[in-house]
Amino acid sequence: MWKFNEETAIERVLKNSTWPAYVGCIWAVLYAVFVRFLEAIGGGILPMFGQVEDPEALSKASYIAGVLIMTCGFCLLGLVKQWGKIVPLWFPLIGGRNVHPLILLIPTLLGTAFLLAHAVSGMLTKSLFLAGVITIHFPGWAQLNAISLALWDLFFYEPWFLIMGLLAGLAAAHYALTSTIRLIVIRKFTIYYLLFILLLTILFVIGTIIKFK
Repeated sequence: MWKFNEETAIERVLKNSTWPAYVGCIWAVLYAVFVRFLEAIGGGILPMFGQVEDPEALSKASYIAGVLIMTCGFCLLGLVKQWGKIVPLWFPLIGGRNVHPLILLIPTLLGTAFLLAHAVSGMLTKSLFLAGVITIHFPGWAQLNAISLALWDLFFYEPWFLIMGLLAGLAAAHYALTSTIRLIVIRKFTIYYLLFILLLTILFVIGTIIKFK
């Protein structure tokens, strides 16, 4: 008979799966280098869609985004490495101390929620735009082929967010299940967390429709 405090098959798989963190790190680095950093130096695919109003501002924003994305990718490794649970001995003052699980879980889960909500809401609103149901005015463009940009968002940009969010979420699940957090707490929190992602997605969709209506 199954007991409530026993791990399910899915939980055992997640507990033993470290690959999402490694794949997520690589996924983040590839996107940062071949999308954001290329945009920062005036390359990439965006010039194919039109002309931006402020190329310098776009360059700076792309560079900052690339650095942030790459940093977050490397931080995923902390969810599967020993230094994510015990501070390395060479670290001044606090070396050798245990890392509280929430220090890594809170930012990871918030980032995961944003990534997934961004992806789902973006795919939905871009689909509605392409179907002619809503109108979206993309800011920051002097000239723009909105249809081509929407297609790029729908089939490349938003899928990257979706995959990155799933990988980050799986890595966070592994970290939580191998931490000192009780299994019953993880299960209860998961329900509320999924509801939070759903609510955030709805808010993103509503915000996009109202803003660009």
